[in-house]
Amino acid sequence: MMNDCPPEIPADVIPLTRDNIRSGKIREWVAKHDQHFTPMSDEDLAASRAAMFPPDGKPDGAVWVFGYGSLIWNPAFDFDEKRPATVYGVHRRFCLQTFLGRGSRERPGLMLALDRGGCCRGVVFRIAPEHVESELDVIWRREMVTSSYKPTWMTAMTPQGPVRAIGFAINRKHERYTGVLPEETVAETIAHASGFLGPCCEYLFNTVEHLDEIGMPDAGLTRLAKRVRAIRAQG
Repeated sequence: MMNDCPPEIPADVIPLTRDNIRSGKIREWVAKHDQHFTPMSDEDLAASRAAMFPPDGKPDGAVWVFGYGSLIWNPAFDFDEKRPATVYGVHRRFCLQTFLGRGSRERPGLMLALDRGGCCRGVVFRIAPEHVESELDVIWRREMVTSSYKPTWMTAMTPQGPVRAIGFAINRKHERYTGVLPEETVAETIAHASGFLGPCCEYLFNTVEHLDEIGMPDAGLTRLAKRVRAIRAQG
C-alpha cells in the first residue's frame, strides 16, 4: 500500500476486512454515524442476491465477480482463480459521493463505480461452487450497504476467453450519484476527503498501483493521481 496519504487519518478507521464485513461492524458503523442513509437489511440483501439467479435464486456452479476498484487490491472474500479482464459498455468513474467510508459530511469523498459507455479493465475472481453462498454474502454485505450500486451480469473478456461475471454498476437514480464532474473537482475532493475506511487518496493510489501491477494501467486514473499528489503537496 502506498504511504503518501495524509497523516490525519481519523482515529476510528475500521479496516475493510472479511471479519468486519461478515460481523456487520461496517454496517453498524454506517447506521450509527449517518442518519441520512438506511443500510439494507439482511432480508433486502438476500433478495438482491437471489434476484441474480432466477428462477429459484440459487447459483448453479461457480460464480465470477468483476473487480474494478478496491476489489482488485482488497477483495476480502475467498476465490480460487483470478484473471485480468475487460468489460465493454461501462467505464470506471469517480461518480459516487460518500459521507462515510472515504469522506465525511464536512468533506465528502468520491468512490468509483461503473457508469454507462466505453470499457473497463480490471480483474475477475472465480468463486468455487462450494463457497458461492458464503462468499457472495460477504460481497453483498460489502458492496450493497446501501442501494447505490446495482449488481449486473457482464461479459468479461479474459486471456482464456469470455466469462459471465457480476459487476457492481452505479445506480443512477441514487441521491449520491454525481454524474460527470470536472476533473479538477474530482482531484480536489479526493485530495482532502477522509472517512472511517481511511483517506480517499489512498483508495485512488492503491487502485492505480495495482492496475499497473497487473499490466492494465488506466491513463485517466494515473493522471488524476498525479494531480491529487500535486494538490496535496501544495498543502
